[in-house]
Amino acid sequence: MSDDVVVVHSPELLAQVAALPALPGVYRYFDTQGALLYVGKALHLKRRVSSYFQKNLDGTRIGHMVGKIARLETTVVRSEAEALLLENNLIKTLQPRYNILFRDDKSYPYLQLTGVAGKDGQGPAPWQQFARLAYYRGAVNHKHRYFGPYPSAWAVKETIELLQKVFRLRTCEDTVFNHRSRPCLLFQIRRCSGPCVGKISPEDYAQEVAHAQALLRGEADTVLAQLQQRMMAHAERLEFELAAELRNQIAALSQVLQQQSVSTADDRDVDILAVRVQGGRACVNLAMVRGGRHLGDRAYFPAQLQEATALVLPEEEQAQDAGIASQVLHAFMAQHYLGVPVPPVLVLPLPVAAPLLQLLSEQSGQRIHAVHQPRALRRTWLEMAQHNAELQLARLLAEEGSQQARTSALAQVLDLPLDDMAQLRIECFDISHTAGEATQASCVVFQGHQMQPAQYRRYKIEGITGGDDYAAMHQVLLRRYSKVAEAQREAGGADTAPAQARLPDLVLVDGGQGQVKVAQAVFEALGLDVSRIVGVEKGEGRKVGLEELVFADGRPKLALAADSAALMLVAQIRDEAHRFAITGMRAARAKVRTGGSRLEDIAGIGPKKRARLLQRFGGVRGVAAASVQDLATVEGISPALAETIYQALR
Repeated sequence: MSDDVVVVHSPELLAQVAALPALPGVYRYFDTQGALLYVGKALHLKRRVSSYFQKNLDGTRIGHMVGKIARLETTVVRSEAEALLLENNLIKTLQPRYNILFRDDKSYPYLQLTGVAGKDGQGPAPWQQFARLAYYRGAVNHKHRYFGPYPSAWAVKETIELLQKVFRLRTCEDTVFNHRSRPCLLFQIRRCSGPCVGKISPEDYAQEVAHAQALLRGEADTVLAQLQQRMMAHAERLEFELAAELRNQIAALSQVLQQQSVSTADDRDVDILAVRVQGGRACVNLAMVRGGRHLGDRAYFPAQLQEATALVLPEEEQAQDAGIASQVLHAFMAQHYLGVPVPPVLVLPLPVAAPLLQLLSEQSGQRIHAVHQPRALRRTWLEMAQHNAELQLARLLAEEGSQQARTSALAQVLDLPLDDMAQLRIECFDISHTAGEATQASCVVFQGHQMQPAQYRRYKIEGITGGDDYAAMHQVLLRRYSKVAEAQREAGGADTAPAQARLPDLVLVDGGQGQVKVAQAVFEALGLDVSRIVGVEKGEGRKVGLEELVFADGRPKLALAADSAALMLVAQIRDEAHRFAITGMRAARAKVRTGGSRLEDIAGIGPKKRARLLQRFGGVRGVAAASVQDLATVEGISPALAETIYQALR
């Protein structure tokens, strides 16, 4: 927006602003297309919202956003804490353009300790008497015990290895446990106590489980004291072999504790947050301490930072980087802890608003203590987190700079007329199958200088001769772009079509002249621009770096140097399409070969009968290999149903 442009809002909108109450609440701005621009909270709705419309903001980035506002919605709440909660719920679900956004990461891993309670008063099954250690992602439930969340899969697996080494708890699946007749390798290398074959009693195993839980809660000293008491008791009874076992266990646990630098009991569960802002990007580094052990850290990079930080009103501005860091930290805490448990102590680089801490305390059911000027060990933790934030942000900026250079190089090589390289959209297609079996097509998307996994698509190819890659490519391109062509015709042309009907700037197909001709035929039949089609043909000897680009509009083949930034980007996108197609094909092939979900599709087989069958035979393959007589021995499986199952899985 230029400085001489005067923003004029409708009288209805201005009247709505004037009528706002002097109460806490949340406001939402929409543009003329109904797209959500911004979500904000206010202790005083009227004063806050009016400030956007009464200031002379022309020529500024905030004025640019205000000029787009066509509609306003508000929700009145009872307190600032409620406003904060509603604001961040709306930000996470609606993802407005001018708010700081953090990816909604629901994939935090946990360490799962399976439950031991039986069902229906019948007592636990053999494998339920011996709790199992497992790596777990997903929603937690009351049937099992969970520890975490952990910052990475590596942290969970390291903890499982620790508990195996010290307490020798099992990690095998229940179906494996139920069918063991002799100890496995883990028993031989002293990483499991062999409960599957009776090498340890349920009572002794339960005691080891209790010790493991105590260690995970940070009660290491208590565990060591109990182990030492047991060792001395065995020694007094002249049970030297058992005493030696406990001695070795104590030594292993002591060594682990020394390596992990266990902190005081007051810092059993702590999150340490560090923020770094540089080059128009920001990084929040989250380090976790659970049960007194520092589990590692995880970096988060907010999206839309420049758009969101432009919305600070003039009277609220602070020193630029400090103000942005504060906004980023506040946004991360508000969004992240909506779905993740909050530890009782947060170590922070900056102070945060009291309403945010009040909200976190109400959600967690305990008082949350925030420390922004830590001392001693906490200060060391914060310095480590800040250093990691700097390293991660430097890495991101370097990668983005390299990726932007690759995007610009490709646009220059192909003479793509784009003013904003971040808007360049590339879709790449690949076909994968094994000798014609389980043919899958993939479509991956590159935009904004990076791959966009949320927009990837897989297509199940049917109705063609197995192994006919040309027919598969024809089918996937027709399915992908026929709706685009139809929308463009209804809109009267590509220039007037809505955004969802826009063709990508480049359509890459993995293949040479043959695949390109197939793509060209599809585009010509649909009335689309064939100049956007480019094939990636493998070079001489199919060596990486010797690829050539094949064009559908008659241009000669283009061979790029092996160190060309443009070729690196093409290869990156092509390899991602190949990976995505292969994983889909392998999953489809495995489903066909093992029966997949066909067991559930058989009439008369519900969840309980399916579970009994899988439990008895150790998996779908075992069920498929079983005879009719064996199937009929399973509870609830009649001879007629056994025959049906047998025939369905042939």
